[in-house]
Amino acid sequence: MSDVTRILNAIERGDAKATEELLPLVYEELRVLAAQKLSHEAPGQTLQATALVHEAYLRLVGDEPQSWENRGHFFAAAAEAMRRILVDNARRKQARKSGGGQKRVPLDLVDVADLATPEEIVVLDDALARLATEDPQAAEVAKLRLFAGLAIDQAAKAIGVSRATAYRQWTYARAWLRSEIQAGR
Repeated sequence: MSDVTRILNAIERGDAKATEELLPLVYEELRVLAAQKLSHEAPGQTLQATALVHEAYLRLVGDEPQSWENRGHFFAAAAEAMRRILVDNARRKQARKSGGGQKRVPLDLVDVADLATPEEIVVLDDALARLATEDPQAAEVAKLRLFAGLAIDQAAKAIGVSRATAYRQWTYARAWLRSEIQAGR
């Protein structure tokens, strides 16, 4: 059992001291992930990697009691929290700058960080929400690939499926999202 898993179990049992021990162990990994994602944002991005990590961490260990099975589960939850923060930020920018209009974009790239505008991130998130109602596991693999930048092997481990299953889910999700986004044009 890793130190992170041990601390996550202690947090689940209500050990307040364990919450303080967790951040130093996961901070650097979360910060590298956040910096990587934000480095591809358009110039003028106001959200910094440190702020993204802190906001995601607060959402993860906030007032609500959390339960994580292991390190992979925690990082999957962190990826989801970062995704929500980035999407919320993109929605705020879209509403202010663009009057709420959405622009459709093809999903030709694997990494959402390569998408240049907040509008494109919102379009992708809306499509992911629709996919989640049809195939939640495929949507989860897509979120981990697109928003957390995880490789197929890492995504498979995070959600507890085989590499082959994760690959099939990713292939399906990518085709489904591309079709959904193009149909909305």
